[in-house]
Order: sequence, then C-alpha cells, then structure tokens
Amino acid sequence: MDDSATVQRCLKGEPDAFRMLLERYQGRALGHAIAIIRNRDDAQDAVQEAFLNAHRALHTFDRERVFYSWFYAILRNCCYKLLARRRMDAVDHAVRLDLLESPTLPVDDRLAIERALAGLSPTDREVVMLRHFDGLSYAELAASLGIPIGTVMSRLFNARKRLRDGLSGGLAPAQTGER
Repeated sequence: MDDSATVQRCLKGEPDAFRMLLERYQGRALGHAIAIIRNRDDAQDAVQEAFLNAHRALHTFDRERVFYSWFYAILRNCCYKLLARRRMDAVDHAVRLDLLESPTLPVDDRLAIERALAGLSPTDREVVMLRHFDGLSYAELAASLGIPIGTVMSRLFNARKRLRDGLSGGLAPAQTGER
C-alpha cells in the first residue's frame, strides 16, 4: 500500500495504519537522526517525538507530496530542538555508521571516514549523508531540507570540501588513487 493511501486510512481512524508508516520509515529516520545528533539514544528520542508530531499533524499532510520528505522536515526540527535543549553540539560523541560496514572497505578507512564525518557540523554531515548514503537527488534534498536547490548545491560543495580536508592523508593509497 502506498503512503498516500496509508495516510488516508490513518485519517479515517484505522488504528493500525500509522503503525505501517512507522515500521516502513523508522529505520531510515533513525539513521538520519543519528547522523544529525551523533548519539543513538537521543536520536531514538527524536525519532519517537517526530512520529508523535507527525501523527498529530497528519491532517496537514499534502497527499501530492512524498510522505518521507514531509516527515523528514518534522524529524529534522525535532533533532535540532533536541540538540539545542541538550547542547549536544558541544559534546563529542562517536558517530557509528552501519552504512560503512562494507566488507571491501578496510577498517582503518572506515574509521577515517567516521572521524571525518564526526568532525563536520551537523548541517554538513546531514547534507552529505542524505546525498551520498541515502542517494537523494538535489531536488529531494531541497524538498527535505526546505531550501532552494542552489543552496543545496552550495552546501554540498562546501561540505564535501570539508570532508575531503578531514580525510586528507586518512585513507589507504588504493582508496585515494595514489600508489
């Protein structure tokens, strides 16, 4: 069942319909929240709060839009509110990215990428994760972040540069193209 039909069932009061959306997007939402917040427990709190807020605001959802893009804006706001409340940006938490568990990626390279991502600002980390780990297009990024495509391109360009700077000398020669 597509998201639009599931939302319609929710609005009609079917108790299990929202659970379908929750189960469909909970893992993805948690991955995005972890990328922003950099702490799994806090990210789980933000995801829970975002789903509660989405459920309350479901009547405002435009069925012509993609549900996750609409939901992501809510999730993003919850994450940044949580960061502000707990002043998480001043605390250095390890970033754990299961997406980096590729069997062909050496452990040292995985750790270098994790450290470089952890060194990015939350907004830089977010745009890199959404583009390169989730494969969102520029248009999808613009819709999810609520910014113009030109701003997406600029943020992504600058975030990639800072990521490269953070990785300089950190990857094995085979990964950088050097021998």
